[in-house]
Amino acid sequence: MDLLTNEAEEIIIHQDMMIQLRNRIEEILKNYRPVMNGEIYLSGEDVCRLLHLSKRTLQQYRDDKILPYIQIGGKIIYKETDILNMLEQNYISHKQD
Repeated sequence: MDLLTNEAEEIIIHQDMMIQLRNRIEEILKNYRPVMNGEIYLSGEDVCRLLHLSKRTLQQYRDDKILPYIQIGGKIIYKETDILNMLEQNYISHKQD
């Protein structure tokens, strides 16, 4: 009986480790952004989350030519460096004298 119990415990521990590994892989893949020629491209959803914008505001930024974008077919993507440059250009410093 002890042999059966030990094998069952090992199987449960092994299954738990597999679940933890799968969860970790899913977490990594959720945040993974492929690099092409050294540039990271973000989806509109990524940009909205990053800048705390609504989809409509992001659309307005495109219409007003505030934020550069790439459109391939119906898909719109944004260069991460373009977003960082836009933030730097619009940075307002409140220096104390």
